[in-house]
Amino acid sequence: MDCCRTEYNCPVGATLELIGGKYKSLILWHLIDATLRFGELRRLIPQATPKMLTQQLRELEEANLVIRTVYPVVPPKVEYKTSDFGRSIKPVLEAMYAWGADYLQKSGKEISCSMAARA
Repeated sequence: MDCCRTEYNCPVGATLELIGGKYKSLILWHLIDATLRFGELRRLIPQATPKMLTQQLRELEEANLVIRTVYPVVPPKVEYKTSDFGRSIKPVLEAMYAWGADYLQKSGKEISCSMAARA
């Protein structure tokens, strides 16, 4: 994905390009109020393969939504957190969660994902 060279005239299309990956919204959700290591994200999003999680994190980093910090220690320590720009997506994610939770409830389905309702 090269979000920086593609021009969008549709705000919804631009938003979906940035956060529309299979696990991007989940990653952002977990990083909104926390700094996490790769293994912690793997435990929070167990359905994502390590390869897919790495790819999604790279795309979020490329889009300036996530900051990756590598510490020069052995073994290597890498942490992920949202940038200021990434944190600005919080109301959108919360609205998506509320809308989806309402839909699932009306459809008689149980919520079964790693996202938890935010107060």
